[in-house]
Amino acid sequence: MVAENVVAVTDDSFESSIINGDKPSMIDFWAEWCQPCKMLAPTIHELADDYQGQVLIGKVNVDDNPGTATKYGIRGIPTLLFFKGGQIVHQLVGVKSKAEIKKVIDENLLD
Repeated sequence: MVAENVVAVTDDSFESSIINGDKPSMIDFWAEWCQPCKMLAPTIHELADDYQGQVLIGKVNVDDNPGTATKYGIRGIPTLLFFKGGQIVHQLVGVKSKAEIKKVIDENLLD
């Protein structure tokens, strides 16, 4: 369920690719059984194409990577966390429109 420009992020790779990564990032916390997550997936893939080279778009499967989900207090999915300089700068919970997500990326992640 990860597209070409979407990075599968794990408990093991989270710190190196997101916290210490060289790009701002948006991480989608999701699960295979989550219907709203499936509804959001095409939007995530489109955003990954739109922001290729500017913003790392990643997905964390909360069932396979409970450590990261617990560390960031993920209680409901889908949850989108936006990181810049290794810090969370914004959070969205639930299914959001592409326009809503783009606005957050443009205002918080791009200089």
